[in-house]
Amino acid sequence: MTAAVAELRPTDGTLLKVRELDKHFGPVQALYHVDLDLPYGQVTALCGDNGAGKSVLTKCIAGIYQPDHGQVFWEGNPVHVRNARDAAHLGIETVYQDLALADNLDIVQNMFLGRERLTNQVLLDEDSMERAAKETLAGLRVTTVRSIRQPVASLSGGQRQSVAVAKAVMWNSKLVIMDEPTAALGVVQTRMVLDLIKRLRDRGLSVMVISHNLTDVFEVADRIAVLYLGRLVVQDKASAFDLQTVVQYMTTGGSGPTAGSRTKDS
Repeated sequence: MTAAVAELRPTDGTLLKVRELDKHFGPVQALYHVDLDLPYGQVTALCGDNGAGKSVLTKCIAGIYQPDHGQVFWEGNPVHVRNARDAAHLGIETVYQDLALADNLDIVQNMFLGRERLTNQVLLDEDSMERAAKETLAGLRVTTVRSIRQPVASLSGGQRQSVAVAKAVMWNSKLVIMDEPTAALGVVQTRMVLDLIKRLRDRGLSVMVISHNLTDVFEVADRIAVLYLGRLVVQDKASAFDLQTVVQYMTTGGSGPTAGSRTKDS
């Protein structure tokens, strides 16, 4: 990292801040005054039981949903993320659980879907897109695919996840959000994805992982945040937790006089 780039970063080292975020769906309140910090170059695991609000919070950050109240700060500045295009412009890319890949297209076509490069504004620049796809996959050390021109339908679950992540990081992203990245994967494929998350962090990217698998969480996360019934009840360094404590926050919101109020590094 250059000194010039470092000087542009907020002094507290936080890439994204969410403050007092509320979201309603009719009479149902899905998020209550959520505060969340995502530091530069760290993996933050967002945990919570079904219905805790993880997907809603993720979609508010990614511009899919508009919060009813609250503020998002990006690199210290207040921003209004109106849609996925705004999020991508900032450097926020999301890899959803369904991966949003087209099975009938090959790897290159998927990585550039909707963002194709053209020559003379008319023809697809296939050579340029192939080079960029190869460089991105090589940079992430994704070596298990036979050919970047093979259909995505022929890939394993781990390979598909790798392609979806490569597609996300190819566009100068700073934050990659991954929704249940190891769900329904086997042992070997899970190992591939966890190693990929670590490599994203090693490249200086911030990663937010939404996961129910606490074994995976403790392997890759630098920080853990827990949502309970729409409230963010705790966020802290991963080393401050053990598995039983995280489960307690996920299932009860914590206990004792400080429940629901613990914040980072407390």
